[in-house]
Amino acid sequence: MKNTKINTLIISAAFGSMMATSLHAEQLDVEKDLLKFGFIKLTDCAPLVIAKEKGFFQDEGLQVEVVAQPNWKTLLDNVISGDLDGAHMLSGQPIAATIGFGTKAHIVTSYTMDLNGNAITVSNDIWSQMQENDPALDSPTPPHPITAEALVPVVEEILEEGQKLQMGMVFPTSTHNYELRYWLASAGINPGMYTKSDTGGRTGAQVELSVTPPPMMPATLESGNIQGYCVGEPWNQQAVAKGIGVPVTTNYDVWKNNPEKVFGVSKKWADENPKTNIAVTKALIMAGKWLDETDADGKLVNREEAARILAKSNYVGADYDVIKNSMTGFFLFQKTDKREMRDFNVFFKHHCTYPWYSDGVWFLTQMRRWGQISDAKTKDWYMETAKKVYKPEVYLAAAKLLLEEEKITEADVPWETDGFKPATTDFIDGIEYDGKEPVKYLNSHKIGNKDPE
Repeated sequence: MKNTKINTLIISAAFGSMMATSLHAEQLDVEKDLLKFGFIKLTDCAPLVIAKEKGFFQDEGLQVEVVAQPNWKTLLDNVISGDLDGAHMLSGQPIAATIGFGTKAHIVTSYTMDLNGNAITVSNDIWSQMQENDPALDSPTPPHPITAEALVPVVEEILEEGQKLQMGMVFPTSTHNYELRYWLASAGINPGMYTKSDTGGRTGAQVELSVTPPPMMPATLESGNIQGYCVGEPWNQQAVAKGIGVPVTTNYDVWKNNPEKVFGVSKKWADENPKTNIAVTKALIMAGKWLDETDADGKLVNREEAARILAKSNYVGADYDVIKNSMTGFFLFQKTDKREMRDFNVFFKHHCTYPWYSDGVWFLTQMRRWGQISDAKTKDWYMETAKKVYKPEVYLAAAKLLLEEEKITEADVPWETDGFKPATTDFIDGIEYDGKEPVKYLNSHKIGNKDPE
């Protein structure tokens, strides 16, 4: 690690002409110490909740109220209006707002809250039909990952009847929307395109996707209004517990170690509260570290306590036993099919909390692939747009202070990165993603928009 480089980042990000020697205090002289943050009732709000409940915000001199929001749009609107200082956000939200898809506002993030954490669930009836189409699935413990190939005849039969399979996702710019579309399209099923006149994204769709708030997914499935959905936990495990559906794949299988949520604030707030922003980021880093702490055998030692905290009605408000499944490193696809998945929820390791430019570029490629971005863009545009949203200089400032306080190690932070993860083929269809080649990646898919390279 080059201390000169990191100190320069700290000073330029937050302290202007202040002397570097002032950075060694454990508490910053924050601009604002009474804060209100929003979240949606999902287990991946955990870093915010744990930072409050375990005193990490307090360690930074912050008094924080953490308030549940009814849906993602309201949450974003409240951050933009200033009613919330910041929030647990879908990774696509700051990007979409900044480029003006939906609500127009410049939102930034200096902290990625987690990796993975979602699944795709289908109704019992659809699962039975998939089993008929692929006998290998007709087992108490079918082979994984499960692609959408066995869903193709189901989709075709429903289309022949003049109907379309209905599936839920949580928001147009959510990871869930893009993961569900990716899973369907990898089997040749067209999930529909967004156009200037079709903001629902259903043009040419063989399967219709619609928005349902996360906690409502199981009830909406049980009512028959949808036949499947993609959502975060605990709402897939809830379908298993209630016996109304079967999770067929997790987003770990769709894209191994994909970014899920971020902590977002308005650029205006970040500009007005630079030291507060660093203090908040410090607390969130420590919360993620606490959540991922393991013993010598690799067992997650704090997750049961975290699950009990999250089960409280003012947080996720689901049964402890349901939350505990995935939070402690296990996932139930069926009651007969419990699998160890230690990385189902990742809150700290794999350098997951660093705000990677390549994560932002991936979401932009999906927005363009499905028509939410209506015109072709250059490679440089993708890079420049990601850098407007992702703020690693704030993260590094926070991490440098934590390192000086001996609360983290040098190995915990990718100090010398250029902000791009290595190219990977860890997708359900094996297609390579290189964040430095967004147009090439966009064009590698059979379904979706193609642009000149």
